[in-house]
Amino acid sequence: MADPLFERIALVGIGLIGSSLARVIRRDGLAGTIAISTRSSSTLDQARELDLGDTYHLDPKDAVANADLVIVSVPVGSSGEVAKAIGPALKPGAILTDVGSTKASVIAQMAPEIPDGVHFIPGHPIAGTERSGPDAGFASLFENRWCILTPQAGADEAAVERLAEFWRRCGSNIDVMDPNHHDMVLAIVSHLPHIIAYNIVGTADDLEAVTKSEVIKYSASGFRDFTRLAASDPTMWRDVCLHNRDAILEMLARFSEDLASLQRAVRWGDGDKLFDLFTRTRAIRRSIIEAGQEVDAPDFGRQVVAHPEKA
Repeated sequence: MADPLFERIALVGIGLIGSSLARVIRRDGLAGTIAISTRSSSTLDQARELDLGDTYHLDPKDAVANADLVIVSVPVGSSGEVAKAIGPALKPGAILTDVGSTKASVIAQMAPEIPDGVHFIPGHPIAGTERSGPDAGFASLFENRWCILTPQAGADEAAVERLAEFWRRCGSNIDVMDPNHHDMVLAIVSHLPHIIAYNIVGTADDLEAVTKSEVIKYSASGFRDFTRLAASDPTMWRDVCLHNRDAILEMLARFSEDLASLQRAVRWGDGDKLFDLFTRTRAIRRSIIEAGQEVDAPDFGRQVVAHPEKA
């Protein structure tokens, strides 16, 4: 076990990401003390029962006091409120980061609340499942996954590297990206797929006569995987849509144009165009597997990764 990177790490929010961080920090000795804060007393009690931290706080100011690293793991719409609450308690030299999947909005909300001398380095671990809550986390969540850091101009290079090393020790690969570019990339690789999944499952639900019989019965034919995405946390995804609106709308417009082209190919029986599209998309799937961003296991390996005892 390596020496701790930080003496005290404060986790503000203890859902899937926060609880997974608590587990890997504990397992690998990345901190001397883990302080946990969440606004729900029942969630805090659950975290305590799971022994995720060393100290537990309903007031986030108490958790972040004297912390060397503060990780905010809340829905992006709450980022500004949290920053305002903890700003006065952050010590000079501390690193403040987040895990939200939109960055420009998070920076706009949080940056004005951060005192001078605190290193604010936004981040986004590209990892997750459809589950949420303190009991949803697992220490291997970040292994061989990307974590994108979006430091602002003039950010302290040593602090950025220290945060990057933290994520490396959690198992992540590191990339550094402009916040607006991040938001555009995530709009297509994450946000749009979730929106499409929510819409498809909602459409099926509108067809009540089908949904209550055939759709559930035959869900292994593809519908099942849409329901996995559509089961993701509603608060988080509401906030993502509201706080990455421009990029999502641009991706939706492009998707709508491509969908109209596909619709014409089906309508006019253009088999060559359909075959070319399906061949191209199949190759993308294979490249994802070759890049190590998927595993060759039943249910896409989700049960194996999240619950090794069930493998």
